[in-house]
Amino acid sequence: MTQQNAEERPGIAAAIVVHEGRVLMVRRRVSEGQLSWQFPAGEVESGESREDAAVRETQEETGLTVKAMKLLGERTHPATGRLMSYTACEVIGGHAHVADTDELAELAWVAHAEIPHYVPYGLFEPVQEHLDASLHR
Repeated sequence: MTQQNAEERPGIAAAIVVHEGRVLMVRRRVSEGQLSWQFPAGEVESGESREDAAVRETQEETGLTVKAMKLLGERTHPATGRLMSYTACEVIGGHAHVADTDELAELAWVAHAEIPHYVPYGLFEPVQEHLDASLHR
């Protein structure tokens, strides 16, 4: 894929949802390389902000209603080459479940110490720093 093609593809917005000392992670039905467990995420739609996309994707995938709190950062993902943005979100309603059964196989609320088990290749540094500060150990 050329650089131009990568830039034409919509960015991916991920929601970093922390609730009661754990972070929400989802496992996709189809893995993207070694990316099996990840944060709720999806493509930013035309005219949509990265934060709004993270909120919408969380609702669509898990049934949770969340509020965007802070954009943590963005990068070109080293494994997929997609532009990724990461938004810290707070739960404001609902109960987490696999709402999008076409995309997701399961979800989990993950404690700080368990993160390396789910994501053995490490997290984007601003996300890791946010989780280090947000999750009770």
